[in-house]
Amino acid sequence: MDVSKEIKLIKSLSDGKAEPRVGIILGTGLSSISNSLKNKLSISYEELPAFPQIGVDGHDGCLIIGELSNLEIVILQGRTHYYETGKVDLMRKPIQVLSELGCEILIITNSAGSLIDDVDPGKLVLIDDHINFTGVSPLFGIEGNERFVDMVNAYDPKIRKIFKNVAIENNIPLKEGVYTWFSGPNFETPSEIRAAKLLGGHVVGMSTVPEVILSRFFGLKVAAISIITNMGAGMGEDKLSHEKTIKNANAASESLNVLLTQFLKKINDK
Repeated sequence: MDVSKEIKLIKSLSDGKAEPRVGIILGTGLSSISNSLKNKLSISYEELPAFPQIGVDGHDGCLIIGELSNLEIVILQGRTHYYETGKVDLMRKPIQVLSELGCEILIITNSAGSLIDDVDPGKLVLIDDHINFTGVSPLFGIEGNERFVDMVNAYDPKIRKIFKNVAIENNIPLKEGVYTWFSGPNFETPSEIRAAKLLGGHVVGMSTVPEVILSRFFGLKVAAISIITNMGAGMGEDKLSHEKTIKNANAASESLNVLLTQFLKKINDK
């Protein structure tokens, strides 16, 4: 798919200097992290023809290029979800743009529900694998053998090791776990949560998996981190709501900011 117009616009607005090594997709309620960037250039998705329009509270819909820990990065501040349109590949062109800008690594963040009793709202989970409960793929309709993407170690083990070391050094609790993708937009039922737990899931959410598949298709190394914003349905007494998701994501964004900043510093020092 052609993204030359987007690349040309980004290069033009950055005076041809945009060469980010790392991309980050920010999930619901996590836009404050972009405030830490230096020499920041922000481009609305509305200016980028191949980018989807954002229709979910907590997602701002901007591509931001800047420096963090003296490393040039690009942030996608907002994503589209399968449940918004029934189309699973709407993040294909944005991720292709990151790849063609020169990104080698994509860090994906999301807000998720916990299936682990002692991992409650405000904590982080480093994703080490996923279960796709939707049965759909963003590679539907693509021709050629490249569509048969190997998903073993899709969540890069070396990158995960760096994140775990950073978490230890900064006293940030960080468990690893399997992300279970449901389509949404409704929250899961208690029976679905029990099924996910029996199959080996540790967190549950409505995003991320299409982006991981697309990233592997374009040859990017991937890491993904969930901010826990609620317990899975039937595991707590609180009523689930999107407003609560945003509130709890904002409360945990400081820990995520430290984790990302120190991770970037480590890979920039290598």
